[in-house]
Amino acid sequence: MNRLTDEDLALLLLIRLFERKLLALFERGALNGTTHTCLGQEYVPVSLRPLLRADDWVFSNHRGHGHYLARFDDPDGLLAEIMGRKGAVCDGVGGSQHLKRDRYLSTGVQGQSLPVATGVALNLKRTAPGALACVYVGDGTWGEGAVYEALNLAQLWRLPLLVVVEHNGIAQSTPTELQMAGSVAGRAAAFGIGHRRVEGWDVADIRQQLAPLVEHVRTEPAPLVVEFATHRLGPHSKGDDTRPADRRGKDWYAAYRAAHPGQAARIEAAAGERVDRIAEEVAARPPSTWTAT
Repeated sequence: MNRLTDEDLALLLLIRLFERKLLALFERGALNGTTHTCLGQEYVPVSLRPLLRADDWVFSNHRGHGHYLARFDDPDGLLAEIMGRKGAVCDGVGGSQHLKRDRYLSTGVQGQSLPVATGVALNLKRTAPGALACVYVGDGTWGEGAVYEALNLAQLWRLPLLVVVEHNGIAQSTPTELQMAGSVAGRAAAFGIGHRRVEGWDVADIRQQLAPLVEHVRTEPAPLVVEFATHRLGPHSKGDDTRPADRRGKDWYAAYRAAHPGQAARIEAAAGERVDRIAEEVAARPPSTWTAT
């Protein structure tokens, strides 16, 4: 594998170790509810990070911790939100799935964000030429009717909408081949929407592939579907994995660590210390408070 920059690897491992910390906290009974980790998919938002601008909108989903951390590099605020502690992004009322910060919005409802992102893209086209709306969805999202209504309007109105599909081969506990006929590419083509499938996890190569396509969405507004063939290493939520081991896919980090052991060990140690320190500090904070306005 090609060598990553220290900055990219640090962010990738921050996401990886943050997710592992959440699972450890659940095991100790320190967290309530549930969580959906993006273990194995960390490179998707990290690859896109420099291609997105501050004036873009980003719409995430239930598996969105990596999206948030790639956008803001704010593990303190995110963990405080999940733990309901002071300094939480949304005062502790959003939790793991429902976050609102600046031009970032996440939801746990499959498919809900695409119609909202389409409306935002329409507003951006009218008021902020050059900005776009980026929405992360999974392969399971393509079973929602609202997705197709949104794509239809986005193409009719030529909106600056970037649809990022994290195709990890399973929708909760149902393999894709058992719940989706055809392909993501075919469904995009039905609306005349451009599609690019991304194989592999080389961050620099992905950026090189996507940079001109994303720029075209900005300058000649039209929706684009970018489909990442990725792998979800962990369970759907914190403990409900029904897949046999051979269906869990390959780990980009295991391959990278084998190729670049010195850099990987050094940066993983630093990221681990950072996450441990944050977890200890956030857990010691008082509960967050929220007042309706």
